[in-house]
Amino acid sequence: MRLTMKEKKKAVAILAPRYQKEGKKQKGKMLDEFTALTGYCRTHASYVLSTHGKRKRVSKNTVIQADVRKTGRRGRKKTYTDDVKKALIKIWYIMDCICGKRLSPVMGPIVQKLEDFGEISLTENTRAKLIGMSASTIDRLVAGERRKQTIKGRSNTKPGTLLKNQIPVRTFSDWDEQRPGFVEIDLVGHDGGNAKGEFMQTLDVTDVCTTWTETEAVKNKAQVWVFEALKDIRKRLPFELLGIDSDSGGEFINHHLYEYCQQENITFTRSRSYRKNDNCFVEQKNYSVVRRAVGYLRYDTEEELRIINELYRHLRLYTNFFQPSMKLIEKTRIGSRVTKKHDIAQTPYHRVLNSPHISKSAKKALKRQYTTLNPASLKRKITRLQQKLLRMAENKSKRRRNAA
Repeated sequence: MRLTMKEKKKAVAILAPRYQKEGKKQKGKMLDEFTALTGYCRTHASYVLSTHGKRKRVSKNTVIQADVRKTGRRGRKKTYTDDVKKALIKIWYIMDCICGKRLSPVMGPIVQKLEDFGEISLTENTRAKLIGMSASTIDRLVAGERRKQTIKGRSNTKPGTLLKNQIPVRTFSDWDEQRPGFVEIDLVGHDGGNAKGEFMQTLDVTDVCTTWTETEAVKNKAQVWVFEALKDIRKRLPFELLGIDSDSGGEFINHHLYEYCQQENITFTRSRSYRKNDNCFVEQKNYSVVRRAVGYLRYDTEEELRIINELYRHLRLYTNFFQPSMKLIEKTRIGSRVTKKHDIAQTPYHRVLNSPHISKSAKKALKRQYTTLNPASLKRKITRLQQKLLRMAENKSKRRRNAA
């Protein structure tokens, strides 16, 4: 029967003083017995028995004593040195602090893009380590920075008119979710916790197949503004608009949009009332795109509307060309346990390029646009506009306090 580690250390402490005094022949016999008892190889057994308890002076006032019962960390060299970690953190911030599973698959193209625009300068060794880094390693190295970063919203959806009886609830037979062009739409309110009066709304449009996302701010929920914003967004989509799925709010369930979809041969469906999961694709983008970009403050002025729409012009490029996402491809339930399987993270841009339903001319246009885009520059422009919005919100708050 083999000894435990604790018992082995005790055996070394007992046998080492006698082993160090014996001659060569007797040491050989002791090693035979000791290796059979502990399972150590003869070289390691000889080392621990001969060094245990020996003292060595390392300075005038310091003497160290070897003790096999004391363990220390192995002196292994770091694989990812400080220069690699520093470069990773810079890239991680440029990529909006996304998780390792999303960042790892696109690390190569992003590193190349940032080097092309002179945003980073890397040695061959550092570049190779960054590109070969696993998702778990990325998360481990940025954990300290992530800890430095870390409101429930309210729904302002009001029921539409009886027209919703003419607009069918979405079913899988109505939609081809493997083809770009079928989108979910929703409004995100910017009331800042005070739903009185008029305040801005963001129209969020998300393609189910490619996760391509477009946003447009409007001054309120009036049907006319939402309808105009939707038509503007349609012009910016890199594919044909084939289907629209909305909630049952009156800003969508109206004759303007209903008749427009009939004239343009666009499938128009709605989700079930009080079932947010029916619009899960756009609901997720409400936070990851809209809320992360403009927050939860109240916006109700023309100047704020102009700034937010300027921000959205940069955000659409940053999100669709450089922000990878993972799509759920399989969900298995075994008892109370649910196992989910996702695909490899890809940007909406790459999902569009991989789609057989997109024309070659549209793909060429997107590729030309991609070569002109610098993610670091886009991130700086977005941050500058975010800071401007914050300053405007602070000034509004000061004016209200002074007026009170």
